[in-house]
Amino acid sequence: MALMRSLLSAKKILGLSITATASTSKRAASAAPPKGFLAVYVGESQKKRYVVPISYLSQPSFQALLSRSEEEFGFDHPMGGLTIPCPEATFLNVTSWLQ
Repeated sequence: MALMRSLLSAKKILGLSITATASTSKRAASAAPPKGFLAVYVGESQKKRYVVPISYLSQPSFQALLSRSEEEFGFDHPMGGLTIPCPEATFLNVTSWLQ
């Protein structure tokens, strides 16, 4: 139950998610995140766009997620923001601990 609340809380805070399909990827990529935030594309096959605070970049758990993505997939970011090819639930779990 607590995990579910954490996931819902993370989803609420990261509520600026957009499914990055072919029809919306151009619009999503062109929408600049607000000052102090950064766009992150998350997912294994279909990517979702999340706008997260740049303060996450200094958090060890978020850095570990980025490092793991880099090791496995390199630095290819075709969507214009950071691409983290992990399950969305994993991303939400990590970010729920950062709040």
